Amino acid sequence: MVATRLFAPEPTPAAFRNEALAHALERAGYRVRVMTTTAPGTEDQPLQLRDVSRWPVKRDRQGHVKGYVSYLSFDLPLVLRLLFQRDLAGVISEPPPTTGLAVMLASALRGVPFAYYAADVWADATETVGGVPWIVRTGLRWAEKLIWRRAKVVLATSQGVHDRVIELIGPRPGVTVVGNGINVRDFTVEGTVADEPGPYFIYTGTVSEWHGAGIFLDAYEQLLATHPNARMLFFSEGAHRDALESRARERGLEGVEFRHRLPAAEVAAYIRGAVAALSSVAPGQGYDFAVATKMFAATACGTPVIQSGAGYGNRLVEENGLGWSVPYTAEAVAAAMTAALEGDDRPSRAHLRAWTEQDASLDSAGDRAVRALAPLL
Repeated sequence: MVATRLFAPEPTPAAFRNEALAHALERAGYRVRVMTTTAPGTEDQPLQLRDVSRWPVKRDRQGHVKGYVSYLSFDLPLVLRLLFQRDLAGVISEPPPTTGLAVMLASALRGVPFAYYAADVWADATETVGGVPWIVRTGLRWAEKLIWRRAKVVLATSQGVHDRVIELIGPRPGVTVVGNGINVRDFTVEGTVADEPGPYFIYTGTVSEWHGAGIFLDAYEQLLATHPNARMLFFSEGAHRDALESRARERGLEGVEFRHRLPAAEVAAYIRGAVAALSSVAPGQGYDFAVATKMFAATACGTPVIQSGAGYGNRLVEENGLGWSVPYTAEAVAAAMTAALEGDDRPSRAHLRAWTEQDASLDSAGDRAVRALAPLL
């Protein structure tokens, strides 16, 4: 059983990661059922998995299952759904921690083991959000540590997440790095290229506090002095989108455009046509271990990455020749943008694609997760 509030065809990285896991389990010969949510606008899309049980939940104004009321609208019924599920051998839980607690409770009552997908560390993430009460931070820390300790297997999406989990709860044999990735069938080197004027940079996916995407507006403002025709496209949603859009307007950055997120096949055309893709993790936020999947979407399309920060994502770019790894300063990012425009040290499309297929595809991450789940299955 896979319990997740996000599942394909909902257009989020977590949804596609969970779909890849379910398919990997099926390929390995296991019978899989997914308990998830109903997703608006996806009713007419064909099912990609045989057994998916959906439950209506509260969504925010952008259509996301986000916030504690939304989480609980999924988590509370989930306990009952799991208690009345026949032939339950084990459960794999996706974050948030409230879902982990629901799965932990139901699994204990049913006497079956559970696994938890550690895609990030939620208590650390709250440190980057202003106004979060200390009691919420304390509760999240307690919940995550309890879930990790009780889980038979913890699936970490990166070495950074793995190391942070071990730092918080001590060595555990069940904590395993399985990686993360992108659907390499949706994001490809071959295919149409968006008809966009002039050279442009692209930012895809969420803009939140810990991403610190405002650094790219600062760098772009500097870049215009030498490359006035360059543009920047954001295909994004998230807590900081409105603030970034207002900031760009106030500074008169007419070459910066904010557009809505698109399905994978459509946004891939824009990624293929970009000079470089932009990715960042603001340092000093307790989130340096994070790696944004937008990086993998770019490399799968053969587009190099400008990664700004000081953490694991930067090391990944440096060690594998994926583009430009730079500090979190406007000057450094502007220099990397200039290098991308002028073709300096640009990795080949073939290299970027080959690396993605080998190290950052969802299929390979799903297969690694199945092997790690052997004690549960």
